[in-house]
Amino acid sequence: MPASIAPPAITLANLSWSTPDGRSVLSGISLGFGSERTGLVGRNGTGKSTLLKLMAGALRPRSGTVSVRGSLGILHQNLTVRPDDTVAGLFGATAMLDLLRRAERGDADADTLAEVDWTLEARIRSALGRVGLEAEPETLLIRLSGGQRTRAALAAAVFAEPDVLLLDEPTNDLDHAGREAVVGLLASWRGGAVVVSHDRDLLERMDAIVELTSLGATSYGGNWSHYRACRALALDAARHDLADAEKRVAEAARTAQATAERKARKDGAGQRKAAKGDLPRILLGGRKERSEATGGENARRAAQQRDDALDAVAAARARIEVLQPMSVVLPSTGLPPGRTVLALDEVTAGYEAGRPVVRGLSFTVTGPERVAITGPNGSGKTTVLGLVAGHRTPWSGTVRTIAGAAMLDQRVSLLDPSATILDNFRRLNPQAGENACRASLARFMFRADAALQRVSALSGGQTLRAGLACVLGGGAPPPLLILDEPTNHLDIDSIEAVEAGLRAYDGALLVVSHDEAFLGAIGITRRLVLTSPSGSVPSAGG
Repeated sequence: MPASIAPPAITLANLSWSTPDGRSVLSGISLGFGSERTGLVGRNGTGKSTLLKLMAGALRPRSGTVSVRGSLGILHQNLTVRPDDTVAGLFGATAMLDLLRRAERGDADADTLAEVDWTLEARIRSALGRVGLEAEPETLLIRLSGGQRTRAALAAAVFAEPDVLLLDEPTNDLDHAGREAVVGLLASWRGGAVVVSHDRDLLERMDAIVELTSLGATSYGGNWSHYRACRALALDAARHDLADAEKRVAEAARTAQATAERKARKDGAGQRKAAKGDLPRILLGGRKERSEATGGENARRAAQQRDDALDAVAAARARIEVLQPMSVVLPSTGLPPGRTVLALDEVTAGYEAGRPVVRGLSFTVTGPERVAITGPNGSGKTTVLGLVAGHRTPWSGTVRTIAGAAMLDQRVSLLDPSATILDNFRRLNPQAGENACRASLARFMFRADAALQRVSALSGGQTLRAGLACVLGGGAPPPLLILDEPTNHLDIDSIEAVEAGLRAYDGALLVVSHDEAFLGAIGITRRLVLTSPSGSVPSAGG
C-alpha cells in the first residue's frame, strides 16, 4: 500500500527515556497506535505525558525509535499564557487573521487580497463550537477561565483534522458541559487518538487502554470497565503466584534442612565405623570424598531452588505492588454532628471593582456534612473556596470558619517546594514522631527514599498526593477539609484510594470538583450550585 494512503499509525520500538540527571522513566517500550481511540493510564510518574511528548517529537528518546505516519493534533496538559495571547494564536492563525482584518478595512493590495483566507474566521468559530465554546478569535486567553482555555486549545488541536490526536488530560479544569463536549468530540472522531486521562467517564468511551507501570506497558482491548476487570484478574493471579512462591521458599528450606540432617546422620555413622576400625583407610578416604562432593552438590541444588523461589516471590510482589490500589486509613477528627464549621452571610466578592464574582452568597455547613460547590467555569467556585480558606477578603458580608480547617488548592501551595516530602510532613505535623511520619507517608505510597524527594521535583499528581498525605496523614486530621479540584492531577489508582480515605474521613468536606464519579464515591450530601454573580442555588440532593 502506498505511504500516501496508508492508515495513520504511531509505532514505538524499544523506546527508552531518562531525565537529564539520569533517572530512567521509560524503558524498552514497544507499542503501536492506529485509528482507534486509546486511553493511556498509569500512576503518576510512570511517564504518560513524557510518552506523548516523545510521540509528538517534543522530546528525543535515549534509545529506540518513534515512527509517525500521518499528521498529529496535540493538546498539552499545561498551557502557558502570556498577556497578549489570543484564541487565534492557539490556531496559528494570528498573522492570517491580521491580514483578513486589513483586507476588511480596505488596507490590502491585490496581491495581499489573493492570499486572504476568507473562511478562516468562520472555521475557527466552527472548531470552537465543536467543543461548546463561544469565543471570538481575537479573545485574549487571560480573559478565559482555565477550562475555557483547555476547550480552545482542544479546538485548535482538531482544527486541521489531523490523522491522530495526542491529548494530555483533555477534561482537566472542565465543567460538566465542557466534559460532555470532549466526550462528544471523541465519540464522533474518525481518526486515531491517544488520550492521557484519569476521567473514568471519558475512558469508558475508549476502544483500548494502555497502562504504563514500573514494569513496562500493557495493552488491553476494550474500554475502562474491561481494563479494570482484566486488572482484577491479574491481581488475583499475582496473589496466587505469591502464595505459591512463598510455599516453594518454605519447601526449599525444609528440603535443605532435611538433606543436611540426613548427611549429618550418614557422616556420623561413618565416623563411628571409622572409630571402630571396621573399614580400610583407603575406603574411608573415598567415602569422605564422595560425601563431601555429594554434600556440596546438594547444597548448591538447595541454594538454587531457594534463589529461584525467592525470585518468584519478588516478581509476584512487584506485580501486586503495581496492581494493588493504594490504601488510606484516617484517624477520627472528633467533630460532633451539631457543630457549625462554616458560615457565609451575604458575602459579595470579586477581583475587579464593580464586577463581583460572588454576590450576596449565604450558606452554612454543620457537622460532618459533605458539600460540593458546582457550576460552570467562571461562576466563582474557586473564589468561594478562597474566601472560606481566608485567602481572600469579602467586599461585604462575613465568613466564619472553624479553627483547624485545611485547604488543598490546585497548586498545593501549603507545601514548601524546596523541602522534601518528609520535611513538609514534619512541619505540618510537628507532634508526629519519625515512625509515625514514615508510616503515614507510606500509606500514600511515599515509602523509604520516595519520602525524601523534593516537592519541586514531583509531578503534579505526586505533589497533590504529597499534600493529601501531609494534611490527612497526621494524628489529628482537620475538622473541615476544603478541596479545589482534588482529582485534576491524580492518577486513577490514587483517586480511588483518596475516595476510600475520604469515605472514612469523619470531618466536614467542602469540595469543588467537576468529576461526578468522584463526588458520588465520597458521598456528597448537599450541593451549592453557583450560576452567576447574582446568586446561587443550594440543593439538598447528592
